[in-house]
Amino acid sequence: MISLAGQTAIITDANQGLGKVLSQIFWQASANVVMCARNENMLASAYHEILERSCDGHERLSYLPGDVSIVESTKSIVDFTLKKYGSIDILINNAGVYGPKGCLEDVDWQEWKTAIEINLYGPVLMCRAILPHFKKKGKGKIINLSGGGATAPLPRLSAYAAAKTALVRLTETLAVECMDVGIDINAIAPGALNTRLLDEILEAGPEKVGQTFYDRSVKQKSEGGASMETAAALCLYLASSDSDGITGKLLSSLWDPWQDLSKHLEKLRSTDIYTLRRIVPEDRHEDWQ
Repeated sequence: MISLAGQTAIITDANQGLGKVLSQIFWQASANVVMCARNENMLASAYHEILERSCDGHERLSYLPGDVSIVESTKSIVDFTLKKYGSIDILINNAGVYGPKGCLEDVDWQEWKTAIEINLYGPVLMCRAILPHFKKKGKGKIINLSGGGATAPLPRLSAYAAAKTALVRLTETLAVECMDVGIDINAIAPGALNTRLLDEILEAGPEKVGQTFYDRSVKQKSEGGASMETAAALCLYLASSDSDGITGKLLSSLWDPWQDLSKHLEKLRSTDIYTLRRIVPEDRHEDWQ
Protein backbone atom coordinates (compact mmCIF):
# COMPACT_ATOMS: atom_id res chain seq x y z
CA MET A 1 0.00 0.00 0.00
CA ILE A 2 1.30 3.45 -0.92
CA SER A 3 1.30 5.95 1.93
CA LEU A 4 1.14 9.70 1.35
CA ALA A 5 1.42 10.58 5.03
CA GLY A 6 2.55 14.17 5.45
CA GLN A 7 1.74 15.02 1.81
CA THR A 8 -0.92 17.50 0.72
CA ALA A 9 -2.93 17.14 -2.49
CA ILE A 10 -5.30 19.46 -4.35
CA ILE A 11 -7.89 17.62 -6.45
CA THR A 12 -10.12 19.55 -8.84
CA ASP A 13 -13.64 18.53 -9.89
CA ALA A 14 -13.77 16.47 -6.71
CA ASN A 15 -17.53 16.59 -6.18
CA GLN A 16 -18.38 13.49 -8.23
CA GLY A 17 -17.06 10.70 -10.43
CA LEU A 18 -13.33 10.12 -10.58
CA GLY A 19 -12.56 13.26 -8.58
CA LYS A 20 -14.53 11.98 -5.61
CA VAL A 21 -12.90 8.56 -5.86
CA LEU A 22 -9.46 10.19 -6.01
CA SER A 23 -10.23 12.29 -2.95
CA GLN A 24 -11.29 9.25 -0.96
CA ILE A 25 -8.32 7.10 -2.00
CA PHE A 26 -5.74 9.85 -1.38
CA TRP A 27 -7.34 10.56 2.00
CA GLN A 28 -7.22 6.84 2.84
CA ALA A 29 -3.53 6.92 1.87
CA SER A 30 -3.06 9.41 4.75
CA ALA A 31 -2.65 12.53 2.58
CA ASN A 32 -4.12 15.91 3.40
CA VAL A 33 -6.69 16.48 0.64
CA VAL A 34 -8.32 19.69 -0.54
CA MET A 35 -11.36 18.96 -2.71
CA CYS A 36 -12.34 21.65 -5.24
CA ALA A 37 -15.27 22.04 -7.63
CA ARG A 38 -17.66 24.69 -8.90
CA ASN A 39 -20.86 23.25 -7.40
CA GLU A 40 -20.65 23.95 -3.67
CA ASN A 41 -23.65 21.83 -2.68
CA MET A 42 -22.40 18.74 -4.51
CA LEU A 43 -18.88 19.35 -3.20
CA ALA A 44 -20.07 19.56 0.41
CA SER A 45 -22.11 16.39 -0.08
CA ALA A 46 -19.10 14.49 -1.48
CA TYR A 47 -16.92 15.77 1.37
CA HIS A 48 -19.34 14.55 4.06
CA GLU A 49 -19.87 11.23 2.26
CA ILE A 50 -16.12 10.52 2.41
CA LEU A 51 -15.87 11.52 6.07
CA GLU A 52 -18.72 9.18 6.98
CA ARG A 53 -16.52 6.24 6.00
CA SER A 54 -14.17 6.76 8.95
CA CYS A 55 -14.08 8.42 12.35
CA ASP A 56 -10.39 9.30 11.92
CA GLY A 57 -8.51 11.87 9.87
CA HIS A 58 -11.26 14.46 9.53
CA GLU A 59 -8.71 17.25 9.85
CA ARG A 60 -6.92 15.93 6.75
CA LEU A 61 -9.88 16.52 4.43
CA SER A 62 -11.11 19.95 3.35
CA TYR A 63 -13.16 21.40 0.53
CA LEU A 64 -13.28 24.75 -1.22
CA PRO A 65 -15.63 25.80 -4.03
CA GLY A 66 -13.77 27.27 -6.98
CA ASP A 67 -13.69 27.70 -10.75
CA VAL A 68 -10.33 26.68 -12.20
CA SER A 69 -10.94 28.71 -15.36
CA ILE A 70 -10.72 31.94 -13.31
CA VAL A 71 -7.30 33.27 -12.29
CA GLU A 72 -8.38 34.60 -8.90
CA SER A 73 -10.11 31.33 -8.05
CA THR A 74 -7.00 29.22 -8.71
CA LYS A 75 -4.91 31.56 -6.57
CA SER A 76 -7.47 31.30 -3.77
CA ILE A 77 -7.35 27.49 -3.90
CA VAL A 78 -3.56 27.48 -3.57
CA ASP A 79 -3.58 30.15 -0.83
CA PHE A 80 -6.28 28.29 1.12
CA THR A 81 -4.31 25.04 0.98
CA LEU A 82 -1.05 26.66 2.05
CA LYS A 83 -2.75 28.38 4.97
CA LYS A 84 -4.55 25.18 6.01
CA TYR A 85 -1.71 22.66 5.67
CA GLY A 86 1.45 24.73 5.29
CA SER A 87 2.62 23.11 2.08
CA ILE A 88 1.42 21.50 -1.16
CA ASP A 89 2.96 18.40 -2.73
CA ILE A 90 0.46 17.15 -5.32
CA LEU A 91 -1.88 18.73 -7.84
CA ILE A 92 -4.40 16.64 -9.75
CA ASN A 93 -6.05 18.55 -12.61
CA ASN A 94 -9.20 16.47 -12.98
CA ALA A 95 -11.77 19.13 -13.94
CA GLY A 96 -13.21 18.58 -17.38
CA VAL A 97 -16.33 18.90 -19.54
CA TYR A 98 -17.26 17.55 -22.96
CA GLY A 99 -18.57 20.91 -24.07
CA PRO A 100 -20.86 21.30 -27.09
CA LYS A 101 -21.74 18.23 -29.12
CA GLY A 102 -22.10 18.34 -32.86
CA CYS A 103 -20.20 19.39 -35.97
CA LEU A 104 -17.85 22.30 -35.43
CA GLU A 105 -19.77 24.72 -37.66
CA ASP A 106 -23.05 23.97 -35.89
CA VAL A 107 -22.17 24.19 -32.20
CA ASP A 108 -22.47 27.30 -30.06
CA TRP A 109 -19.19 29.22 -30.16
CA GLN A 110 -19.35 30.45 -26.56
CA GLU A 111 -19.90 26.89 -25.33
CA TRP A 112 -16.91 25.78 -27.41
CA LYS A 113 -14.71 28.47 -25.84
CA THR A 114 -15.95 27.65 -22.34
CA ALA A 115 -14.97 23.98 -22.82
CA ILE A 116 -11.45 25.07 -23.77
CA GLU A 117 -11.30 27.36 -20.73
CA ILE A 118 -12.22 24.53 -18.35
CA ASN A 119 -10.32 21.66 -19.98
CA LEU A 120 -7.13 23.54 -20.92
CA TYR A 121 -7.01 26.95 -19.27
CA GLY A 122 -8.02 25.39 -15.94
CA PRO A 123 -4.97 23.12 -15.69
CA VAL A 124 -2.76 25.92 -17.03
CA LEU A 125 -3.98 28.35 -14.38
CA MET A 126 -3.65 25.80 -11.59
CA CYS A 127 -0.10 25.02 -12.71
CA ARG A 128 0.76 28.72 -12.86
CA ALA A 129 -0.57 29.19 -9.34
CA ILE A 130 1.26 26.23 -7.83
CA LEU A 131 4.58 26.00 -9.70
CA PRO A 132 6.27 28.86 -7.78
CA HIS A 133 5.61 26.94 -4.54
CA PHE A 134 6.88 23.68 -6.02
CA LYS A 135 10.01 25.33 -7.38
CA LYS A 136 10.73 26.95 -4.04
CA LYS A 137 10.54 23.58 -2.27
CA GLY A 138 12.40 21.80 -5.04
CA LYS A 139 9.79 19.09 -5.57
CA GLY A 140 6.19 18.46 -6.51
CA LYS A 141 3.87 16.23 -8.49
CA ILE A 142 1.34 17.35 -11.12
CA ILE A 143 -1.06 14.86 -12.70
CA ASN A 144 -3.25 15.98 -15.60
CA LEU A 145 -6.32 13.98 -16.60
CA SER A 146 -6.33 13.59 -20.35
CA GLY A 147 -8.22 10.88 -22.21
CA GLY A 148 -9.40 9.44 -25.48
CA GLY A 149 -9.61 12.84 -27.10
CA ALA A 150 -5.82 13.05 -26.99
CA THR A 151 -5.05 9.68 -28.55
CA ALA A 152 -7.57 9.51 -31.40
CA PRO A 153 -9.95 11.83 -33.28
CA LEU A 154 -13.21 12.46 -31.45
CA PRO A 155 -15.71 13.72 -34.03
CA ARG A 156 -18.49 16.02 -32.82
CA LEU A 157 -16.62 16.69 -29.56
CA SER A 158 -13.99 18.97 -31.07
CA ALA A 159 -13.48 21.31 -28.11
CA TYR A 160 -12.90 18.39 -25.74
CA ALA A 161 -10.57 16.59 -28.14
CA ALA A 162 -8.54 19.71 -28.91
CA ALA A 163 -8.17 20.66 -25.26
CA LYS A 164 -7.20 17.18 -24.06
CA THR A 165 -4.59 16.87 -26.81
CA ALA A 166 -3.18 20.29 -25.93
CA LEU A 167 -3.09 19.25 -22.28
CA VAL A 168 -0.76 16.36 -23.11
CA ARG A 169 1.64 18.60 -25.01
CA LEU A 170 1.46 21.09 -22.15
CA THR A 171 2.39 18.24 -19.81
CA GLU A 172 5.40 17.32 -21.94
CA THR A 173 6.50 20.94 -22.23
CA LEU A 174 6.21 21.76 -18.53
CA ALA A 175 8.00 18.52 -17.68
CA VAL A 176 11.02 19.71 -19.66
CA GLU A 177 10.82 23.17 -18.08
CA CYS A 178 10.78 21.64 -14.60
CA MET A 179 13.05 18.64 -15.15
CA ASP A 180 15.98 20.08 -13.18
CA VAL A 181 13.98 21.31 -10.19
CA GLY A 182 12.49 18.05 -8.88
CA ILE A 183 8.96 18.44 -10.26
CA ASP A 184 7.33 15.47 -12.03
CA ILE A 185 4.46 16.28 -14.42
CA ASN A 186 2.48 13.55 -16.14
CA ALA A 187 -0.86 12.97 -17.86
CA ILE A 188 -3.05 9.92 -17.61
CA ALA A 189 -5.75 8.37 -19.78
CA PRO A 190 -8.18 6.78 -17.31
CA GLY A 191 -10.19 4.83 -19.86
CA ALA A 192 -13.89 5.12 -20.66
CA LEU A 193 -15.45 5.82 -17.27
CA ASN A 194 -19.14 5.72 -16.42
CA THR A 195 -19.48 9.29 -15.18
CA ARG A 196 -21.73 12.28 -15.86
CA LEU A 197 -19.88 12.73 -19.18
CA LEU A 198 -21.19 9.40 -20.40
CA ASP A 199 -24.71 10.39 -19.35
CA GLU A 200 -24.32 13.59 -21.40
CA ILE A 201 -23.50 11.55 -24.51
CA LEU A 202 -26.51 9.30 -24.03
CA GLU A 203 -28.77 12.29 -23.45
CA ALA A 204 -27.44 14.12 -26.53
CA GLY A 205 -28.28 11.16 -28.77
CA PRO A 206 -26.76 9.86 -32.02
CA GLU A 207 -27.86 12.86 -34.09
CA LYS A 208 -25.40 15.07 -32.16
CA VAL A 209 -22.56 12.72 -31.21
CA GLY A 210 -22.77 10.32 -34.15
CA GLN A 211 -24.21 6.81 -34.29
CA THR A 212 -20.91 4.99 -33.76
CA PHE A 213 -19.92 6.90 -30.62
CA TYR A 214 -23.46 6.73 -29.29
CA ASP A 215 -23.65 2.94 -29.76
CA ARG A 216 -20.27 2.53 -28.08
CA SER A 217 -21.50 4.63 -25.18
CA VAL A 218 -24.66 2.56 -24.79
CA LYS A 219 -22.51 -0.57 -24.61
CA GLN A 220 -20.18 1.08 -22.09
CA LYS A 221 -23.13 2.05 -19.90
CA SER A 222 -24.44 -1.50 -19.82
CA GLU A 223 -21.04 -3.12 -19.22
CA GLY A 224 -19.92 -0.77 -16.47
CA GLY A 225 -17.03 1.09 -18.10
CA ALA A 226 -13.42 1.25 -16.96
CA SER A 227 -12.53 1.06 -13.29
CA MET A 228 -12.22 4.39 -11.50
CA GLU A 229 -10.21 2.64 -8.81
CA THR A 230 -7.60 1.58 -11.38
CA ALA A 231 -7.29 5.16 -12.63
CA ALA A 232 -7.01 6.35 -9.04
CA ALA A 233 -4.32 3.77 -8.34
CA LEU A 234 -2.23 5.13 -11.23
CA CYS A 235 -2.66 8.67 -9.87
CA LEU A 236 -1.62 7.46 -6.43
CA TYR A 237 1.50 5.87 -7.92
CA LEU A 238 2.42 9.03 -9.84
CA ALA A 239 1.85 11.12 -6.71
CA SER A 240 4.17 8.97 -4.61
CA SER A 241 7.93 8.79 -4.33
CA ASP A 242 7.76 5.41 -6.12
CA SER A 243 7.46 7.34 -9.40
CA ASP A 244 10.18 9.93 -8.76
CA GLY A 245 11.88 10.88 -12.02
CA ILE A 246 9.04 9.69 -14.27
CA THR A 247 7.88 12.86 -16.00
CA GLY A 248 6.46 14.16 -19.27
CA LYS A 249 4.50 10.99 -20.05
CA LEU A 250 0.94 10.11 -21.05
CA LEU A 251 0.06 6.85 -19.32
CA SER A 252 -2.98 4.65 -19.73
CA SER A 253 -4.29 3.24 -16.48
CA LEU A 254 -5.70 0.26 -18.39
CA TRP A 255 -3.09 -0.66 -20.98
CA ASP A 256 0.34 0.42 -19.74
CA PRO A 257 2.45 -1.55 -17.21
CA TRP A 258 2.77 1.51 -14.98
CA GLN A 259 3.29 -0.50 -11.80
CA ASP A 260 6.81 -1.39 -13.00
CA LEU A 261 7.78 1.86 -14.74
CA SER A 262 10.43 2.73 -12.16
CA LYS A 263 12.44 -0.24 -13.45
CA HIS A 264 12.77 1.56 -16.79
CA LEU A 265 13.55 5.03 -15.46
CA GLU A 266 16.77 5.58 -17.40
CA LYS A 267 15.19 4.50 -20.67
CA LEU A 268 12.11 6.66 -20.06
CA ARG A 269 14.33 9.69 -19.59
CA SER A 270 16.02 9.22 -22.95
CA THR A 271 13.16 8.13 -25.24
CA ASP A 272 9.83 9.42 -26.52
CA ILE A 273 7.94 6.38 -25.22
CA TYR A 274 4.51 7.34 -23.83
CA THR A 275 4.49 10.73 -25.60
CA LEU A 276 2.61 12.30 -28.53
CA ARG A 277 4.68 12.29 -31.72
CA ARG A 278 4.15 12.72 -35.48
CA ILE A 279 4.11 9.48 -37.50
CA VAL A 280 6.16 9.46 -40.69
CA PRO A 281 6.11 6.80 -43.45
CA GLU A 282 9.21 5.06 -42.10
CA ASP A 283 7.40 4.43 -38.82
CA ARG A 284 4.98 2.23 -40.75
CA HIS A 285 7.73 0.59 -42.83
CA GLU A 286 6.95 2.71 -45.90
CA ASP A 287 9.53 4.35 -48.14
CA TRP A 288 8.02 7.35 -49.91
CA GLN A 289 11.29 8.98 -50.99
